[in-house]
Order: sequence, then structure tokens, then C-alpha cells
Amino acid sequence: MSRRRPPDEDYENHERWLVSYADFITLLFAFFVVMYSLSSVNEGKYRVLSDSLVSAFRSGAISPAGGRIIAASIPAAPSPPVVRPVREPAAEARREAEMKRINSMADEIRRVLQPLTAGGQVSVAEGVHGITVEINASVLFAPGDATLGASAVAVLQAVAQVLAGADFPITVQGHTDSVPIGTGRFPSNWELSSVRASSVVRLFIDAGVRGDRLTAAGYADQRPLTDNANEEGRARNRRVTILIESMLGDPVPRSPGRIRAGDPIRSIMPEGTEARAEPAQ
Repeated sequence: MSRRRPPDEDYENHERWLVSYADFITLLFAFFVVMYSLSSVNEGKYRVLSDSLVSAFRSGAISPAGGRIIAASIPAAPSPPVVRPVREPAAEARREAEMKRINSMADEIRRVLQPLTAGGQVSVAEGVHGITVEINASVLFAPGDATLGASAVAVLQAVAQVLAGADFPITVQGHTDSVPIGTGRFPSNWELSSVRASSVVRLFIDAGVRGDRLTAAGYADQRPLTDNANEEGRARNRRVTILIESMLGDPVPRSPGRIRAGDPIRSIMPEGTEARAEPAQ
């Protein structure tokens, strides 16, 4: 006689889906409850809650997972300090005195060069870095030459008398146009501009300006004031510039092309430059 199976062994539960369905309905109900609560939240209370949560997390409150947050409080970024220039009374007084000396010297140079400044052959400008005197080369030299004429000597001696009583550093720069020159004495415009600057420096020394204040520099055609395409522009670029440097601005650095007063004039013609016919300089 066979043994009868228990009745529960043949039973199969077909209603297990109700468990998952009930869980889904519960979650869906909770979702809509949360959405409704967010839609009707008081803005002021929500801001208070948000600030409280941020403060709690920053101060090391308990995290939602149950563990303590180890991070320290995050301080607010400090505002950048306001830097205001500090001007000491003594330094400000020296600056004002220096500017008065510069302005007074510029006015005196304008006075002694007045006939030339009125004719546009000389310009005088002053500023925090000192005084710049631009003299057209035709006032000082014959074309292609570096020997000062008699009228040029008188003009520069008057300027030297103004400069001799001060202690400002002085740089004399020679400039030419872009037309090449090639003679036995001046193989290029570099030599011509350097010798012209040195001629002015030597005259200043003879007139009483200390040699340790003076520098002669030749720049050839490398620093034009205007275009060399026409004769008017070339005539303006042929000039001698006298820089009286104040103690207020940064000193002008000495470049390799500069020549100290009293040094022998050396050739600074770039290698490979060819000598050509002499133009009017």
C-alpha cells in the first residue's frame, strides 16, 4: 500500500506577486507624499533647514549613514586685502623737490634753445623719468660728418652750462636715417651715429660737465621717429637726443651699443655689412 503525500506538498502559491506589488504601491505612495510636501513647503522654513544641515555637516555632525563626518569646518574664503600705496612724508618731499629741479632745468634749456625750439629744430619734454632734448642733426653737423660747426658749439655750450650745475646722469644718443653710408671714416651709420654722440659728449666735458655723468650711444637707424620712406621723414630721423635722467624713474639700462665718454670709438658695424656710397646725413 503506497504512502499518501501530505496535502501541502502538492500546493503551489500563485499569489507571491502580491508582495512585490504591495511594496511598489507603498513606494509610489511615499513618492507622491514627498512631492506634495515639497510643493507646499514654506520657503523660510526650508532655508532654515538647509542652513542647519550645511552647518551640521561642516561642524562634523553625524552623517546619514550613521558614521561621524571627519572633515573639519570649512571657513569662508577671506577677502583679498586692499593694498594702498604708502607714501612716507620724507619720500614724497624728495619726489616733489626732484620734480621741481627737473621742471626748472627743462625751462632753462628751453630758454637757451628758444630760437631753435621756435623753428621746430629742437624739442624739449620733461616727465617723471627726466628730460628729453631732441636736436635735428642739421643744426649740429654737416651732411655725412661728425664735426660740430661753430654755431652748434655755441648752442651746446649754453646747454652744458645748464647741465653742469646738476648731478643727473646724461645720455647722448646719435641717430641717422636708413640710407647706407660707406666712407673711410664711417663704414656704416653705426660709426657715424656713435661719433656724433661722442662729439657732443666731449664738448660737454670741455664745458664743465663731469665725465662720470655722461654716456655716448650710437643707434644708427634703429630708433626712427617716423618713416624713412621720404626725405622729410629721413631729415627728422637724423638727430641727436640728450636724455637727462631723473632719480625718480628706473634708470635707463646700458646696452652693448653704448660707449662711455672718453673711450675710443670702436666699430660696431654688424658683420657682413657692405660699405656703400655716402648719402646726405
